[in-house]
Order: sequence, then structure tokens, then C-alpha cells
Amino acid sequence: LITSFSIPPVLPARATGGIGATVRGAWAAIRTEPMLRMAIPMEICFWTIASLFMQNVIVYAKAVLLLSDAMSGLPLTLLSIGIGIGAILVGKISRNRVEYGLIPLGAIGVFLALLLLGLIAPPLPGTFLLLGGLGISSTFIFVSLNAILQWKSPPDRRGAVISFSNTCVFTGILLGSLAGGSLANMGLSTTGIFLATAGMTMAGMLWALWFLPDTFIRLVLVLLTHTLYRLRIVGETHVPKSGGALLVPNHVSFIDGFLLIASVDRPVRFVVDAQYAEQPIFRPFMKALGVIPISSHGGLRVILRALRDAGAAIDKGELVCIFPEGQITRTGTLLPFRRGFERVVKGRTAPIIPVHLDRVWGSIFSFNRRRFLWKIPEHLPYPVTVSFGAPLPPSTTIHELRAKIRALGEAAWQLRKSHRLPLHREFIRSMRRYPFRFAMADQNRPRVSAIQALIGSIVLARTLRPYWEGQDQVGVLLPPTVAGALVNVAAPLCGKTIANLNYTVGKSGLEAAVRLAGLRTIITSRTFVEKAKLELPDGPSVIWLEDVAKTIGTGVKVTAALLALFAPCRLIERACGQTTPLTPDSLATIIFSSGSTGEPKGVMLSHFSVDSNTQGATQILHLYQDERVLGILPFFHSFGYMVFWFVMFNNATMIFHPSPLDVAAIGELIRKYRITFLVTTPTFLQLYSRRCTPEQFSSVRVILTGAEKLPARLAQTVEDTFGVGPIEGYGVTECAPVIAVNCPDFRAAGYFQPASRRGTVGQPLPGVSVQIVDPDSYALLPAGTPGMLLVKGPNVMNGYLGREDLTAQVMRDGWYITGDIATLDEDGFLTITDRLSRFSKIGGEMVPHGKVEEALQQAAEADTQVFAVTGLPDEKKGERLVVLHTLEESRIPSVLEKISASGLPNLFIPGKNQFVKVNALPVLGTGKLDLRSVKRIAAERLSSHDEVQG
Repeated sequence: LITSFSIPPVLPARATGGIGATVRGAWAAIRTEPMLRMAIPMEICFWTIASLFMQNVIVYAKAVLLLSDAMSGLPLTLLSIGIGIGAILVGKISRNRVEYGLIPLGAIGVFLALLLLGLIAPPLPGTFLLLGGLGISSTFIFVSLNAILQWKSPPDRRGAVISFSNTCVFTGILLGSLAGGSLANMGLSTTGIFLATAGMTMAGMLWALWFLPDTFIRLVLVLLTHTLYRLRIVGETHVPKSGGALLVPNHVSFIDGFLLIASVDRPVRFVVDAQYAEQPIFRPFMKALGVIPISSHGGLRVILRALRDAGAAIDKGELVCIFPEGQITRTGTLLPFRRGFERVVKGRTAPIIPVHLDRVWGSIFSFNRRRFLWKIPEHLPYPVTVSFGAPLPPSTTIHELRAKIRALGEAAWQLRKSHRLPLHREFIRSMRRYPFRFAMADQNRPRVSAIQALIGSIVLARTLRPYWEGQDQVGVLLPPTVAGALVNVAAPLCGKTIANLNYTVGKSGLEAAVRLAGLRTIITSRTFVEKAKLELPDGPSVIWLEDVAKTIGTGVKVTAALLALFAPCRLIERACGQTTPLTPDSLATIIFSSGSTGEPKGVMLSHFSVDSNTQGATQILHLYQDERVLGILPFFHSFGYMVFWFVMFNNATMIFHPSPLDVAAIGELIRKYRITFLVTTPTFLQLYSRRCTPEQFSSVRVILTGAEKLPARLAQTVEDTFGVGPIEGYGVTECAPVIAVNCPDFRAAGYFQPASRRGTVGQPLPGVSVQIVDPDSYALLPAGTPGMLLVKGPNVMNGYLGREDLTAQVMRDGWYITGDIATLDEDGFLTITDRLSRFSKIGGEMVPHGKVEEALQQAAEADTQVFAVTGLPDEKKGERLVVLHTLEESRIPSVLEKISASGLPNLFIPGKNQFVKVNALPVLGTGKLDLRSVKRIAAERLSSHDEVQG
């Protein structure tokens, strides 16, 4: 009473007219609004029933439960508690919307409670439980009805409508009181009155279900979805509160529609494939939800009719949802978009709302691992992120919409960080999941189980702990072997950042990396150093792996085994010397860029950068537990480093070999271990295609190439030789490294979903967003137009070690500037044209070296790379093309004749005196063409040639 005096005075919405005008105004508002016409009679019905059962409760307590006068009010207390609980539940379920689907749900609850009270008349505990449920169910009804009255009433008539409603409520209470007295005078028992009330409730329940079938079904779906899934909704304010709009999401699973229903405050009408919408078992529910069936089997007329219906629904102010891919992805990639959404919004002003569903791939309702439904849920409730983008105009193109949805996906992947662990913890979890599976092997250790790998990592971490004391970064100089892999796990177990050193760059290159990273120790192997004839850098202490192995006793191994089997992750970390727990943001590794076009730089990658890259690859490459992957790429290569974690996290097997050039041994390893997944570079694949037999490659399912362009002739040769067409990916060290990749296509009866396209490097990895921009203005370019490639995602590096200036040069508003020229088509496939640095400006025209190389290769009909093009200064034209080659000199004139006849512009054709014969093209240890050496050799050889000529 006292606080009520602090309520400020409010002017009445209508100050004119008397009671008659108020009643007429209320009646006019109710008559013109269907929801109000429904709510008022329902209120009368509910309060009639409520009045009837509430006055019967006290009589029931005395007559049936035999409670004393002092205790007879206890059942009403339980009913009141149920009402309070129900009010809280209504708020939680409804959130910031009016959830009138609670009305039929509450009616069902009231009916069941009254029916059980009348039929069973349970003892005291059962009665109390039913009365609590009765109170909760009643609250679902009257709170929702009151909310509808406030929501649907015109602002200037709201008070009149509510007053009219209150009069009707009192009328219902009066009717209930009279009905209770009449039933008692007729000699009906208290249980009989409950049964009679249940009958009245059933009539009201059927009326509610008939009037609100869609809302009831929607509510059930929402409750079911929130039970099975933990939804994180981002950007829900972008969905308009009123008026028509078109929702356009990616399509990942069979429950995508349910997830959207649970995420949007308004009813949504879905455009659904007729084969599902018109099935007898689903048809009543689909009709209640107002779905718009569409079928590609009925011809163009049927499709256009469905799209017109969708447009008409938008004109009525409804939300419509259409999946532009037209089908659920079976590959994990974003499928090509169809143009139906453009037809729906054509000529309308309604906005397009891009939507992205993240983490749904992996649920039992997706086709993850090529299985639908028949798999164990990874989590329960399963986490899902639903992201709504800013409204787009109806003129939005397929290319623009696809980019917006992918950008939403990139932002959603950033949110995964809170649910992920550092690399070593994910490794522990993976090894413990299947402890006795075959995890890895090399030429010295033919079989290492998952638990043995974990024990070995802990043993190494605890043994190396004193050597690494006080160091943040530790150096490793080891080839791809089991020992090298376990050291890469041991370092983060100890809380250290690992720097795998490139052993192909010579002593000076190693010393430059050591200085840059501030390394005080390097762990390596005598056997490896002797075989590779390495010169070790001066300065850091060398830890010989053979000496470390001699210090490992039985006690250390037993302790490590106990930790691996039973200890929580934090205890393992402490035992390994990790004082401050690492997080996904902690620095995982320093990868030194190959330096193919400039000075090597130390690329800093966080745990989450590498982990997000493995997650994206997992979604689309479908690496199964029984797969065996050949590990020949070195750990100092970002691709080799990432592939190791990718294989381990997918519980597959990795077979290591220290040298990718040892073709005979590699062919035998593929045959012996029945390798199914080969990750390599085109340079190494050339060797295998010439010297390995089809029988050795008979088990290989996937050949994935990266690090350099895959020549079309090589791809065809490999497919002709081994029966497996290699697929190409693309990445850079600064992006941990994978940016895009082709994937195996999906084929099944009635389905074909292409996930690869020849001549491209595939689609961007899930969670990675790309842009093609003008290299000078950074303006976005349309689909199919060559431009500078920018990349954004959680996989992008932290920066260059000690070079903030260089980091600033390659980062722009969170986007990494790759320096590569590329095109992006409407279906999302990326094609790399060349590096910006691999262009020569001749006579004012930009000439791509890669295109010239490709033309020369085709003219020479070479299966392996025999040409390398570079540019040197020229006094007349600014630059000139110079070609290093390994062909016989006599073949060059015919090659020039062929490319001249092919229609290549004259500027693209090198002069015949600009060809330099070499024994072998210079390559880096990663298999990439060493472009710096190509330029240096060309300059030296042509300079000496010019001097001789002079």
C-alpha cells in the first residue's frame, strides 16, 4: 500500500466517453481480432472449471483424504505452490514472447490431473503431486490468456478490453460456483465432480487443440528441441517482430526446421520437399504448421506455384523459410544455392534474413560419417549455435548471400573456443576414448597403440621437463616419426611452445630461426643428424634423444602409465611441469614460413588456430576410425603439423616415414599398412606416379595434395595409373594452414552432391570466410572476377614473431591478406590464379607466371614440372620473362611454336633466348618450388651469358 503511492500518474488512453462507449470500444476490438475472440470465451471456460474444482478441493480433502479442519486447507496450499511454479515456468518457456501454445498443453495437464483425481483418488502424496501439477497446468492457461489480451488489444482500447475480460472472468467464476452447488445437490460425490469437471476440461482442451494446433505442435517441438539441444542464439534481433521476411539458412540435418522454430519468436512457414510434407504420417502436422510443399518432380509449374505461395505468405506479413541448397548436405560442405529464394522476394520489399546453423553437423540427425540417426550422440544436450544476420535487400545475389552465410559461420566458429581444449588435452581425450586402437607406427616401431602413445608422451614430457626448465619456446629437429610426434605432444604437456625447425635450410637458416625464436635448447637424434648430414646451429644446447631414452627407468614408465590411465588432465599437466594451465588462446607452435618468395618468418599459431583447422577438415574430409594415413610431411611444415593432430583427433592411424623422397620404402609402406589416405604435395606425387605400382596403391581411397598447384596432367596421370583422382587443397602457414579443399563427392541412389571441382582448390573450410577484393582499393569483386584473396577465421595466426610491422602489413580489419590472386564462383569454389608476387608487369600489362608455366607444360606434354617462370628487370619493357627448364635444348623451339599457335598473347610468350637449362628445378624441403632460388639462378646465368656475349 505504501509503495503504491510512488507510482507516477499516467494519462488515460481515452478520456472521453462513458461506460457505454468503453464497452462498445472493447467489443469492437474483440470482434475484429481473432485471437481476442478466442481468448475471451476460453477465459470464461477456464474460470468456470477452475472455480468448480477449487471449491471441490476442500470437500475432497475432508471426505476422501479424511483431513481435519486444521489440515483441510493444505491441498489448496499445494495448488497455490503449483501455480507459483507454473508462473516461473511460463516465464522461462515464453522468454520475451507470448507462447500461446501453452494453452492446449495446460488444458491437457488439467484434464489428466482431474481425471486421475476422479478415477484413482490417490492417497495424500499422490493427491499433493496431482494438485501441484494441476496448479502448474492452470497457470499455463490463464497466464497465456492474459498475455494475449495485453498483446493483441489496441493500445487505446487495452484498458477497456482487460476490464471486459475481468467481467467475463467473474462471470465464469459465478457459473462454476452455481455448477458446483447444482452437482452437489444432484448427489454427485467429490470424485464424481472431479470427473465431471474433467469432462468439461476435455471439451475445452479439444477446442483449444482445434483452434491452436500449430502453436501446440510448435511448443512441443520447442520443448523437445530445448531438451535435446543447448541452443545459443546469435543476432535474434535481426528477425523482424512483425511483417514478412524470408529466412535463408544452410541445410545440415533433418532437425534444422525444429532448431529455427525454437530460435524464432514468431511462427515460421517452411518450404518443404513434398516427399516429406505429403507423407500420410507427417501430413496432419505439416498442415498444422502451414508448410508450403515443393516438388521438383512435378515440373516447373509446380515449383513456381510453391514459390508464389511463399511470396503470398510474405505479403501477408508471415515469416517464410526456404533452404537455398534444396537438400541436406551429405558432404558437410555448403552445397550450390538454387535461385528459388530470388523468385520468392522478386518484386517485394521484404528483407532476406541469412541464417547459419553451426555444430549441427555431428548430431545424430545429420549425415556425419555417412550415417543418419544410427550413431551415439557426442553430447546431450547437444550444443548448437543459430546465427541470424542483418537483413539483406531483395536484390541480393546468390554470391552475396553465400558470402553472408559463410561469414555468419566464421563468427559462429569463433564461439566454439569456449567448448574446446588445448591440443594436448584433446589428444589425451582422444587416446583414452579407444585406448587399444592402432594409433601410429614408423620403421622402428611397427605398432603403437593409443594408450602407448599417451604413455610415451607423458614419459617424454616428464623426462624433458628439467631440460626445458625456464624456457617458453623449445626447439625440435626431428623428421616425421613416432618419436617426433610424441615430442610434439610432450611440449604442450609441459606448457611449452614448440618450434619445429626446418632441417632443409642449412646451418645459417637454422641459426636465423634459433635467433628469432630465442631457442636455448634443441632436441634431435644422432641417427637422424648423421643420416641427413646436418650441420647443427651454434648457440643452443643439443638434447640427444638417444641419451634421453637411456635415462628413462621402469618407475618413470609405471608412473606415466598410471597417469595416462587414471589421472585427470590437470594432474597430468602438473606432473609434467605445467604450472599455469594452457588455454585455447595459448601459443601452440611457431612455424617458420618456407621463404619461397621472401625471408622466412616465424608464424605464431594458437592451440585454437590449429584445433579449428582440424575441426573444419574433420567436417568435410570424413576421416574414419579405420583409416590409415601416411605421414610423410615434416612437422616443420604447417600442413604436416596440422595433419598429425587431425589424424589423432579422429582416432585414425598414422604411419610415419622420415623421407618423402624414399619412393621404394613409401610404396612398400602403403602396401604393408594398407594406407587409405595419402596426404602429399604434387612434387612428391610425381615421383610416386612414376615409380610406385597400382598394386601398392590399391588400398588408397583419397589422395590429397597441397602446398603447391596440382597440374592437370599430373592429376590425370595419377588417376589413370592408380584409379584414384587426387584432390587439391590450398592453404598458407599463416592460416594453420588449410583455407580451402576439394572433398570426395557424395553418390547414392537418387543423390549426387559434388564436393570437388577440377581446376579449383575446393570450397573454403567450414568456419573460414574468404573475400575476393581489388588489390588496390580492397573493394569487393563479383563472382568469377580475379582479385586479391583475403581470409578470416579462427585459424588465422596470432602474428609474426617479433615483427609487428609485418603483421600489420598482412592484416586488415581481421582479414589476412594472402598475396594470392584468386577467383570465387557462385557455387563457392575457389581457384588460385597465382601469387601477386608471381606477376610481371610487361608493357603495362600484368602477366601471370603460373599461366605461362601451365602453357609451357602443356606444349611440352610433360607429366612432371619441367618449367619454372620468373621475372627479371628489363630496360625497355620494365620486366621480361625468364624460364628455367630441365628439357633438352633442342625441344625449346617446338615448345615455343606450340604456345604461339595456342592463342596465348605475345606478352605471355618468353623470348627464345630467355630459357635457362638446369639439371633440376630448385625446390624447398616442403616440396614447393623455391622461387627465390629460381630468380637467383636465372639472374646469375643470364648475367654471365650477357657478359660472355659482350
